[in-house]
Amino acid sequence: MMLHVPGVLTPSQVAEIREALDAADWNDGRETVGAQGAQVKRNRQLPESGPLTQRFGAVILAALETHPLFVSAALPLRYVPPLFNRYEGGEQYGLHVDGAVRGVPGTSLRLRTDLSCTLFLADPGDYDGGELEVLDTYGAHEVKLPAGDLILYPSSSLHRVLPVTRGARVCSFFWLQSLVRDDAQRGMLFELDQTIQRLREQHGDNAELLALTGHYHNLLRMWSEV
Repeated sequence: MMLHVPGVLTPSQVAEIREALDAADWNDGRETVGAQGAQVKRNRQLPESGPLTQRFGAVILAALETHPLFVSAALPLRYVPPLFNRYEGGEQYGLHVDGAVRGVPGTSLRLRTDLSCTLFLADPGDYDGGELEVLDTYGAHEVKLPAGDLILYPSSSLHRVLPVTRGARVCSFFWLQSLVRDDAQRGMLFELDQTIQRLREQHGDNAELLALTGHYHNLLRMWSEV
């Protein structure tokens, strides 16, 4: 399941982050990938343990924890802290699949990457190219979202970032392990939760809605790994 999550960051938060990032020193993005990724990756990244990475990564995670749509879709258990990248002057990231397991910098914790997240920090009109292209059984899907919006998609997806031919594409990206490992099960829970919320808005609480809510939590209890 791919999902557009709007309004993760406010315009003022985006402006603060961009001001700091535009003045930052960037490293070669190939430093943080394996041999396969290094062959097709041409971009720049902030240092994983740098102060800006840690500061603004915490801002992003705090915003996501209170974003109902994101929580409903992702059912997050733990995160690889957000990183930041920049593409310009023809830079791109060719077709690749994200690694199945990643460590959390500075700790011994390792997690399974169920879902990948890209949070856009530049508006689409500020640059040409730079679309995130995700391939699945239904074809190729190009994503280029407003600043402050996030795309959520399975980490098992083959994907790439197309060349940036004008301006700069600036994003945060990270991975998470979900409470529910299976993408289909997670998708069913998301649809059920969204239906419950819409019914509650239309009709208030009643016996039927209580029954649906019970089914949701019993399925989550059955499928979750906690």
